[in-house]
Parts: sequence; structure tokens; C-alpha cells
Amino acid sequence: MTINERQDEIIEEFNDLDDWMDKYQLLIDLGSEQDALDEKYKTEQNLIDGCQSRVWIQCDAKEEAEGKILHFQADSDALIVKGIIALLIRVINDQSAKEILNADLYFMEAIGLKEHLSPTRSNGLLAMVKRIKAYALAFST
Repeated sequence: MTINERQDEIIEEFNDLDDWMDKYQLLIDLGSEQDALDEKYKTEQNLIDGCQSRVWIQCDAKEEAEGKILHFQADSDALIVKGIIALLIRVINDQSAKEILNADLYFMEAIGLKEHLSPTRSNGLLAMVKRIKAYALAFST
């Protein structure tokens, strides 16, 4: 499934919910369902600067015919943030570095995520996206 197909799937899921409290609950549920990150990856190097909560993102690359495929794992100490990173990972996980670099992550705007987050959470979301794109850039060479 492509990045855009995954984003469209998420948009559809969120559009099925009318109330933002239900959307927050979906984020919390997604965060609860996500596997915990192995403690060995909860390092300063994987910690995202700019987040109010503690967020770690681990990226591993494997060589495939279409280039390096990136596999992400993440965790946070806040359930809503863990849900947000779960959505991001769902969109970009196991895609090529090139596809991730070229991706327009429009789902965040489409589901109203940016406008319903506090300024510090919005900054954290941007920092997570920036880190993911940085990993993609590092592995694209």
C-alpha cells in the first residue's frame, strides 16, 4: 500500500467520527495498541527535541530492489502523542527512503489534527515529522 493510500484510509477512519472527543479517544486507543519500544532504543539519540512529552523514534533500513526500505518503531510517555506517532508510522512504515522524502503528509491537515492540538503538541508533531524525514534523507544515499 502506498503512502497516499494509507493516508486516505486514516482520513476515512477519522471522517467517520463526528466529535473531536471521539477522535481523541481513537488516538488514545491507537497509542494503547502500539507495541512498546524496546528499552535499548530509548536513548538520547532517539529522543525527539521539541516535544512536551518524551518521544523516541527508532529507524532501521533494509536493502531491497527498490532501494532502502525504512522500518520505524516509536514510543511516548503520553497516550495521545503515542497515538499520533502510531498514525505517522502507519503512513510511512516500510516505505522507501525516497518515497518518505517525497511524501506530502496531508492526512494531518485533512483530519484536523493540527488545529486540535495544543501549540506544544503541534511543535512536537512537526519535530517527529522532521526526524522521520531526516532518517529518510540519511538512508537515501
